[in-house]
Amino acid sequence: MPTATISAPRPADHPMRGILLRIGSVVMFGIMQAAMKLAGEHGVIAIEMVFYRSIFGLPIVLAWLAIGPGFATIRPNRPRAHVWRSIIGLSGITLNFTALILLPLADATTIGFTAPIFATILSALLLHEHVGRHRWLAVAIGFLGVVVITRPGAASGLPAIGILVALGGAVGTSAVTVTLRQLGSTETVGAIVFWFFVGCAIVGGIGTAIWGSGHDAATFGLLTIGAWAGAAAQLLMTASLRAAPVSTVAPFDYLQIIIAISLGWLIWATGPSLATLAGAAMIAGSGLYTAYREHRLRRDSVAATPPV
Repeated sequence: MPTATISAPRPADHPMRGILLRIGSVVMFGIMQAAMKLAGEHGVIAIEMVFYRSIFGLPIVLAWLAIGPGFATIRPNRPRAHVWRSIIGLSGITLNFTALILLPLADATTIGFTAPIFATILSALLLHEHVGRHRWLAVAIGFLGVVVITRPGAASGLPAIGILVALGGAVGTSAVTVTLRQLGSTETVGAIVFWFFVGCAIVGGIGTAIWGSGHDAATFGLLTIGAWAGAAAQLLMTASLRAAPVSTVAPFDYLQIIIAISLGWLIWATGPSLATLAGAAMIAGSGLYTAYREHRLRRDSVAATPPV
């Protein structure tokens, strides 16, 4: 699923360009998830996915740095902060890949979109941001959506371990969001993206050496597709934020749920249950309303600021 990135100042907004870039990012994330899930069916474990995503995706990041912001931008101002960001992000992405192995694609993707809900909670607890009753209501509706999807007590429900892993991945993603808010004041996008890929390559490489196994050419092909799609998705997401405000492009992230449902039907011939569709609607509605409230509060705050 999409992870938070930091936008650099833009000379002018280009909403349609930003929307198209965001849709491209969402499509690439969907391809990455499908490819990694297929690789998981060929015996690839989550830590291997982390490693190969980093190794195969790093050349794309380096090419982007070479033609874009330049390699000078990867110099960190707060190295320890990058270490913590990498630890949190690595934990989240490993859990997200594990969830893809354990759950149907549509369900894993949908539960992953509870990350904005957890981000609201963490921002209130850790950053002491004010969260009004409307956003708390959105949080409650989002969690109700998870209950609807997981169908606790139902004989045909999803495996409990898969649900817990997916929710853990969402918590990790939300923690990255909070961390990036703090990093954004001193670190560039190039430094954040590059060092995260390096950290994942190092830790993933160690894990792969210990727990990994050999794979055939077709499986490595899936891992390569997943890695390239993931790197492209990250860069397209960053570009979308340079072209248009977050409030304009972020709602299109929820197209990923539709893409996951479509790919699940095309590749695995599995359609979503009514519970999944209903829960997805509640989670998406919760996230969209939260984004709308944040945009409105930010707009009102700017309007109330007296001119200098």
